[in-house]
Amino acid sequence: MEKSGRAPSGHFRWTICALLFFATTVNYADRQILGMLAPTLQKEIGWDEAQYGLIVTAFQTAYALGLIGIGRFIDVVGTRLGYAVTLAWWSVATMAHGLVGSVSGFSAMRFLLGLGESGNFPAAVKTVAEWFPKKERALATGIFNSGSNVGAILVPLIIPWLTLRFGWRWAFVGLGGAGLLWLIGWFALYRPPEEHPRLSPAELDYIRSDPPEPTESIPWSRLISNRPVWGLVIARFLTDPVWWFYLYWTPKFLNSQFGLKLDQLGVPVALMYLFGNTGGICGGWLSAYFIRRGRANTTARKLAMLVCAVAVVPIVFAARTGDQWVAVGLIALAMAAHQGWAANVFTIVSDTFPKQAVSSVVGICGFGGAVGGMLVASAVGLILQATGSYLLIFGLAGGMYLLGLGIIQLMDRRSDAVTR
Repeated sequence: MEKSGRAPSGHFRWTICALLFFATTVNYADRQILGMLAPTLQKEIGWDEAQYGLIVTAFQTAYALGLIGIGRFIDVVGTRLGYAVTLAWWSVATMAHGLVGSVSGFSAMRFLLGLGESGNFPAAVKTVAEWFPKKERALATGIFNSGSNVGAILVPLIIPWLTLRFGWRWAFVGLGGAGLLWLIGWFALYRPPEEHPRLSPAELDYIRSDPPEPTESIPWSRLISNRPVWGLVIARFLTDPVWWFYLYWTPKFLNSQFGLKLDQLGVPVALMYLFGNTGGICGGWLSAYFIRRGRANTTARKLAMLVCAVAVVPIVFAARTGDQWVAVGLIALAMAAHQGWAANVFTIVSDTFPKQAVSSVVGICGFGGAVGGMLVASAVGLILQATGSYLLIFGLAGGMYLLGLGIIQLMDRRSDAVTR
């Protein structure tokens, strides 16, 4: 079998990437709706900043706990079944938000949502590793990860209309139901590459053009004792909470800082995530560009991450400006940089570890990010409750990516890699 690595005439692998994109769109829409409705729910239900922080923490706690085992679960049962189970779980949990009306009720529903949503990225990154050669993985990851921004763009455009017309409960029911529709396409179109009737032999050869990998299982204990894994875990611990902050507090920031109401938040929030969407794809393209220029895969990913880390730094001025659109622009730039960073962090995993361990490693690293998000969610609520100011929060956000990249570099010793 010829494995020249040249691009084939077939492009069915990008159909699979589109499925991942739409799943990630649903994933982020379901979690973003709370942040969008936070000012409305805060008035209707009566929670304060600290209680809102605890509601967000409930999601982060469950997300972290889910990631401990969900990656191994997907590695064992496969992406077709594993992805379907987790997406069905989180869709039903989203719909169930419409049944509650208290701080404790929302905390419980967010906890259930977090358990289900923890499966999205381990399953999606593993699917990319199965369906794409290494040279295309960062781009494919950037494309599917851009669904997180599309979901977050749709929420501020759709949710205010649904809420004002039908009430906030039906907004949750409507978004949750959309996820169940995705399952139809997933079961109709997804099979492993070797079993797929619509995949040409030439495209399968191209997908398998990288050196072969062994099929033996890698013990979980071996993964969690690996230095590069810990570098990624710590980097995710530092940087993931920044994204969670954007997700849950940006509408509240615009509401408190500039007085924007629910029907005025749609355009600025959508623009932020539109820039984020572009950043994810550009981050994947940038590392592919460095590879074409002769850089090794991991070096190319890190160079792209450095560019993204520097682009985040101006966010420190977001809370100091009195101009709404300057603040929106600074946050939009930082969100785009985060998504470019994330595309390459995910791809480092699929570059470094064999396919049978990818979901497990993504889960372990995601656990670090979720724990960071859990701690920061409560801290942000308490800081805002005590000071009423976002200055410290934006200031810390600006330096986390450079620090995270430094730790990845420090911990990335080739002798410690999990080899094929």
